[in-house]
Amino acid sequence: MAGKKELTVVTYRGIFQEVEEALGMYSDGYRDQSALLELDGGDAKAMGLEDEKLILLETASGRVVVTAKVSEDPHPGIAFMPASPWSSQLLSGEVGEGGLMELKRFSATVTPTEGAVTSIEEIVERIRAA
Repeated sequence: MAGKKELTVVTYRGIFQEVEEALGMYSDGYRDQSALLELDGGDAKAMGLEDEKLILLETASGRVVVTAKVSEDPHPGIAFMPASPWSSQLLSGEVGEGGLMELKRFSATVTPTEGAVTSIEEIVERIRAA
């Protein structure tokens, strides 16, 4: 049975993402390397998720649809996401402990979904409208 789960999301920069970014942020390759969330296998199973399925990530600041990547390495309750326009849609811009913005770690609700990955064009429109 599919369900939602609250997870801690940790952002990172990846070499493959940087290569694709150099080729163009509007490319399918950049989206494929950036609009994803790596989940613990047990967490994915509890939500009824399989590898490469779509998930909706929501915080009080925003929401995006990305692709789930199911990890073989155990890290229950923690998910990893590239630092990208997709992860930035989930950040509040609030200052956290020590006076730093919460860029590297935040909580998000993860829910299996249908449809398509949020496009970079939609993200750009959201930014323009803000």
